[in-house]
Amino acid sequence: METSICICGAGTMGRGITLAVASHGIPVILYDLRPETVSQAAALIEKEMEQGVEKKRMSIEDKENIFRRISFSTSISDCRAPLIIEAILEKTEAKSALFLELAGINNQETIFATNTSSLSVTEIAQQTNFPGRVIGMHFFNPANRMKLVEIIRTKYNSDEIVLRLISFVKQIEKTPVVCQDKPGFIVNHVARPFYLEALRLAEDKIADISTIDKIMESAGFNMGPFHLMDLIGNDINYTVSCSLYDSLGRPPRLKPSAFQEMLVKQGKLGKKTGNGFFQYAKSKSE
Repeated sequence: METSICICGAGTMGRGITLAVASHGIPVILYDLRPETVSQAAALIEKEMEQGVEKKRMSIEDKENIFRRISFSTSISDCRAPLIIEAILEKTEAKSALFLELAGINNQETIFATNTSSLSVTEIAQQTNFPGRVIGMHFFNPANRMKLVEIIRTKYNSDEIVLRLISFVKQIEKTPVVCQDKPGFIVNHVARPFYLEALRLAEDKIADISTIDKIMESAGFNMGPFHLMDLIGNDINYTVSCSLYDSLGRPPRLKPSAFQEMLVKQGKLGKKTGNGFFQYAKSKSE
C-alpha cells in the first residue's frame, strides 16, 4: 500500500491523477516549476470538487478532506515520496532529466513512473542509472474518472515492482492492465485507426465531423472521434499519431492527418483552448 505520492506536472493529466489519488485517502504532493500553473491547478481541482458536491457525488466534508491531502509546490526539493509519477511534456530527455534530478533527493527504493502516452519507456529508463526503477503508468483523460491504467514494463523491471504498481492502481480503484513497452502500448495502438479513419472521412468530404461523431455515438461509442480528440487535446493526439507512425516504419495506413496538423499549428487544441474541431465555452478560471 502506498502511503504518499508525488506528481510532477500540474497540467490536465497531473491534476486528474492528483484528484484520483487524494480521493482515495493518499497524501499527494503536486509539483510544477511554474507558479501560475500550480495556482491554476489548485483552483481547477477545487472547482471540480465543488461540482461534485453540487451533483451529490461527494459531501462538503469529503471535499475538504481530499483538498487537505494535496500539497502544492513549486520547489523540487519537496518531491520526496515512495512513488513519483511524472506528467510533464512529451520529451524523452526532459522526463529522464527530471528522474535523474529527483533521484538525487529520494532514496534508492523510490519508483519513478512516467505517464507518457507514446514515448518509449525503455529509452526514458536507459537515460538514467537506475532503469529498473523506471516504469510506465499511463492514465487516461480525465484521469480521476477513467478506470483504465496501462502499466508498461520494460526488460529492466522486476516482477516485484510491477506487482507494486498493480497494487497501487487497485488501491485507487482503477483497473490495471500490464503490457510490454511497444509502440502505442495497447490503447493508443488499437485506437489509432478510430481517429485516423474518421479524419480521412472528413478530409475526403465523405461526411462532416458532426455527422461522423453522431454515427459513432449511435453505434455505441460514448464519444465520437472528433469530440474525443478535442477532449484529449489535438496536440497530444497528433503527437501520438506521429510517434506511432515513425516507430512502426511509416505505414501508409497510420499516416498522421494534415487536417489535424493544421489545427495544432493554429493553436486549436480542443477543449483546453476553447476550440478545436468544435467550439467550447471556456470558464473564467481556465
